[in-house]
Amino acid sequence: MAFQFKSQQRGISFIGLIFVAGVLAAAGVIAAQVFPTVLEFQAITKAANKAASGGSVPEVRAIFDKQAAVDDFKSVHGNDLEVTKEGDKVVVSFAYEREIHLTGPAFLTLKYSGRSK
Repeated sequence: MAFQFKSQQRGISFIGLIFVAGVLAAAGVIAAQVFPTVLEFQAITKAANKAASGGSVPEVRAIFDKQAAVDDFKSVHGNDLEVTKEGDKVVVSFAYEREIHLTGPAFLTLKYSGRSK
């Protein structure tokens, strides 16, 4: 007999499939909005590393601002940097927040911070 009992069948129901697809779609939309902020963070870190080659604080800020113009990011400016010296090495630190509007009153807040190597 080719007839199977319902207890032996396996799989996902249509409602379950719709729910999983909705969750994956929402995660994809959020990931698509977060990805550009990660690229921006990498560009800011690269600019901070390049700016650390400067000898004085105004020179470090000027190098950073020039690199910001090249990489086209506006989240951090030269005036936002914390420039310190550790031994004979210049260290450039930065921190900033990005908010991504999700829906209604819901926002995703991303806090980034970094320093030169």
